[in-house]
Amino acid sequence: MSALNELIAQIPDDGLRQRIEAEVRRTLKHKKFGLVFEEHLPETAYLPDLGREVPFGEPIYPYLELQDTIPAHDIAAPAKGPRENWHTLIEADNYHALQLLQYLYAGQVDCIYIDPPYNTGARDWKYNNDYVDGADQYRHSKWLSFMKRRLLLAKKLLNPACSVLIVTIDEKEYLHLGCLLEELFPDARRQMVTSVISAKGVVRTGQFSRVEEYLFIIEFGSSNLIPVEYNMLDTEIKKESNRHIEWLGFRRRAPQAIRHSRPNQFYPIFVSKVDGKIHSIGEVLQYNVDRHTVTIPDGCVALWPLSSKGDERLWSLQQKQAIVNWGKGYIKVNWDKRKEEGTVYYLPEGTIKDIESGIATKLGYDEDGSIQAIYYSQGTTPPKRVWNMPTHNAETYGTNILNSIIGKRFDFPKSLYAVRDTLKFFVADKKNALIVDFFAGSGTTLHAVNLLNAEDGGHRRCIMVTNNEVSDAEAKALTKQGHKQGDAEWERLGIARYVTWPRTVCSILGRDINGQLLKGNYLGTERAMADGFDARCAFFRLGFLDKTRVALGRQFRELLPLLWMKAGCHGAPPVLQGDGVPPMLVLPENAFAVLVDRRAYARFVQEVEDAPGINTVFFVTDSETMYREMAARLSPRTTFQLYKDYLDNFRINRPQ
Repeated sequence: MSALNELIAQIPDDGLRQRIEAEVRRTLKHKKFGLVFEEHLPETAYLPDLGREVPFGEPIYPYLELQDTIPAHDIAAPAKGPRENWHTLIEADNYHALQLLQYLYAGQVDCIYIDPPYNTGARDWKYNNDYVDGADQYRHSKWLSFMKRRLLLAKKLLNPACSVLIVTIDEKEYLHLGCLLEELFPDARRQMVTSVISAKGVVRTGQFSRVEEYLFIIEFGSSNLIPVEYNMLDTEIKKESNRHIEWLGFRRRAPQAIRHSRPNQFYPIFVSKVDGKIHSIGEVLQYNVDRHTVTIPDGCVALWPLSSKGDERLWSLQQKQAIVNWGKGYIKVNWDKRKEEGTVYYLPEGTIKDIESGIATKLGYDEDGSIQAIYYSQGTTPPKRVWNMPTHNAETYGTNILNSIIGKRFDFPKSLYAVRDTLKFFVADKKNALIVDFFAGSGTTLHAVNLLNAEDGGHRRCIMVTNNEVSDAEAKALTKQGHKQGDAEWERLGIARYVTWPRTVCSILGRDINGQLLKGNYLGTERAMADGFDARCAFFRLGFLDKTRVALGRQFRELLPLLWMKAGCHGAPPVLQGDGVPPMLVLPENAFAVLVDRRAYARFVQEVEDAPGINTVFFVTDSETMYREMAARLSPRTTFQLYKDYLDNFRINRPQ
């Protein structure tokens, strides 16, 4: 209506203008059933690379510029073979980023979890580079238009065979959003959950206090809800039936768990070569003492907390507590007699409490003295559609956790455990799931994915997208100081750089923004927040390229991170050294290879076949025939033609 009203106002004939206005009012009274909103509203984005606003619909060609990584040293020390997949944070307008992801991962995403702006009337989200507030009579139409464009792109990312879309919202837009989701996903299975996020409530004069928000859950294909130990309406635990106790690796795996950080947790465990039983637990070794000088009892070997690279790490318990637990059968060794090697396992504190309280039934002891126990219970329970979990309190387990990590930099983050629990319902059985959040905010989703991985040994990968906007108040203050968008001071305070990335770095390292160890444990586990996570993440900024320079092959360096992502984000993001571009790249640590100059084809094929783990191959050629011939030699690997593949299939800002 806004555009129509502006056009009507331009009619110079008063009589004609009034007749048209009356006819429009009459027409609007006959509303069709369902959702009606102004889908034609234009949307633009300010692109710093181009120095101007660009309307959605103008072709733009993206690249990813690496900003930072965690761990930072991985870039300088490439691995010898394929490594764990990396998480990624992309600083960008999420519409542009979604089109990038469509090129990279169309039909491959297992779960999309988003927490979009709730459109409460506060100036907390932008449309056409300006904040939308409660006084804007078209704010609902703008919000729906804004959401529809992005959900249409998200739909193309989801795996139609088995995936889920989860959208959180409150009462301001849940009715509109529900109709929109029904319109966009008519063949999907839809549910709505009511979740209590603040039992004390938000007081509203003359109204009921708000304590809840809503989650729309849209499932595709064979996606299926996985019951857990809670029914979600209360906290009564129901463990799955006949479940044996779980032993965990005794060596701590957090990146910062190195020998000198906790001196009382580096000591030898002596194991008999004959039967693989623990003979004794040695004394704590001071940091300046070489472990090779320790006297080993006759007939034994010494097991130390060493990484796969031989780095000196830590055991999970201090030496005195380890001796006590070993005596009770809570520590054991899986022994390989032929190699005279072993791995130490232990029972975490929660499992020990279950055994000693009778929740887990003790069956006896194994030959090596380790305890045997099992959970006998009524099994899991179907979760209810109203959630009332104390751990989902947004203030205690959202705001307070975030503040303890980076300080007061972000309002109203989600409870870490609310996000973890929601994801768990749909990806608990997908240890390698790809999860996308394109309204990343403070970064809770990636934090929750890392926690879930740590709990069950998963390798799920998370892609987060957020812009780098500053708040309305900060924008006014910065403008008053003479700064503008794109200035270093302005960008420093943007959400991606000031909130999302710092939280990601700190939660992985187990330290706050000042470098101090985080305090406390993650709920429901014995995992200290200071342990961080054995996880890796790359931070990129999305920028835009000149189409002609791409076609001429002059921007290969800028496109390399896209190839890394398209190949699955294995190993640290590759970085070209020097100014030139080599005739070929064979990167086993990244599981992909690129032929830049076809004259090197014979050598390229040989190196790819000799390299372990190359799953994806890119060929730079303008000839479709030549591409097919070259690709045939490397079947069944996945292959792509550059730059035709990029230019033909990647049309940023196609109108939706």
